[in-house]
Amino acid sequence: MRITILTLFPDMMRGILDTSIVGKAQKKGAVTIDYVDIRAFAVDAYGSVDDRPFGGGAGMILRVDVLHKALQSVMTPESHVILTSAGGRLFSQKVAKEYATTKSHLIIICGHYEGVDARILKHVHEEISIGEYVLTGGELPAAVITDAVTRLLPGVFAKEGVTENETYSKYAKEPPAYTRPQEYEGQSVPEILLSGDHKKIEEWKEQHATNSQSTVRNAK
Repeated sequence: MRITILTLFPDMMRGILDTSIVGKAQKKGAVTIDYVDIRAFAVDAYGSVDDRPFGGGAGMILRVDVLHKALQSVMTPESHVILTSAGGRLFSQKVAKEYATTKSHLIIICGHYEGVDARILKHVHEEISIGEYVLTGGELPAAVITDAVTRLLPGVFAKEGVTENETYSKYAKEPPAYTRPQEYEGQSVPEILLSGDHKKIEEWKEQHATNSQSTVRNAK
């Protein structure tokens, strides 16, 4: 798969995506991630990519001509174009799997400032939101989408099927997990997990999946 990110801050994106699992996936050739610097398509020598909105309003809007030229530089008939937007379709594990299994080229446009000129939507397949909150730019959502999709691609993990039993895949939430030491501060690893009985362990995990360790607890 190829993922192309249109952004005003390509160095910021590389800092996130060239490390850990996603960085290794690129080295393995499971995914190609490239970046288009929107500012390279600025309308003047000052690097202007935004302007004041017609009709008034606070903030600046990314220009449609700049974004369209940036998009045209990488778009192909196989491309699926996403615009990060607080009002878009909510991103989920289901959407990540959809992209990983049906798309060969994702283009992610990072929105910025107070938004983008609405006319760019003519060239966008869908808007995507990662949650009901507002960020300063689309770089973090783009990184989230890229990470979630990349880890589902074939060849990313050495052990096949490692993503099949994860949160939102098999379980609604992950069951609690434990490792060494077997006992710590008076708490012991559940005996069933030490039994070696895979059928009973699986049943235990299914029973406890809704009591995820991600539940907020009071710190002591």
